[in-house]
Amino acid sequence: MLTTKKVSLGIIGSILILIFSQVSAELIETLLVLFKVPEFISIAISGIIYIFLTYFLLKQFVIKFFHRNLNDFGIGHFHVKWKWVIIGLLLPVVVTVIYLSIPGHFISTHKSTLETLAVISRGIFFTGFGAGFVEEMVFRGIIMTLVKEKWGMMISIVIPSLLFGLVHIIGMLFNLLSILLVMLAGTMVGVMFSLIAYESKTVWNNALVHSLWNSVIISGIFTISTKVDPYNISHYLLRTKSFLITGGQFGIESSLIALLGYSLVAYYAYSELKRS
Repeated sequence: MLTTKKVSLGIIGSILILIFSQVSAELIETLLVLFKVPEFISIAISGIIYIFLTYFLLKQFVIKFFHRNLNDFGIGHFHVKWKWVIIGLLLPVVVTVIYLSIPGHFISTHKSTLETLAVISRGIFFTGFGAGFVEEMVFRGIIMTLVKEKWGMMISIVIPSLLFGLVHIIGMLFNLLSILLVMLAGTMVGVMFSLIAYESKTVWNNALVHSLWNSVIISGIFTISTKVDPYNISHYLLRTKSFLITGGQFGIESSLIALLGYSLVAYYAYSELKRS
């Protein structure tokens, strides 16, 4: 029987592993660049290390602390369902198309080939698949399983989702409205990922959906926002100032449009879960 203390330590430990792995991967990237490895290659290597280091540390953690293996946490043999591959692609693409129908204009920043490759590499390997897979292993793998075994399925969907929303505002100087939007969107997308995990009985499908979303929406390759970020390659600048459309200070991930997307996918996952 899991105690509240053990669940709490499991949550804290898994989040610390995420932080340690991220910092370690970024340090490795810095060292590779110092040794004259091209930046885009260094970033790709660090993103891959981020995933596998987290996996290795989580494996050791659950073996030594819980005397269990990762299969018990939905982090077993890698396999994905084609329907989640398709949905993972459709969600960010449809959201992007909707935004392109809203008045705005395109702007491209002038970058060298190496700078462009670095942005693409970080967007796909680190921000995209690195963050997507690591966050899902931690939040929908370790944390959700522990909470489910202690307090049940419903609480296991809510608590990791709230934590997921919370970690996205830590260190951010947002106003109250933006904080509320981020918490709402972060919780809703967390619920979506949780339901996908329950429906597929593994974290790999929600990790893929998460990674594809990040790679399209927040990679820096093509950004939809209200202002230019010189880091990004290209932009679609929205004319509207409505926070429901722009998502406030956090961006379109916390917009009403994104929320509707999360809700539709969550509803589909819930329907599939009930049917199974």
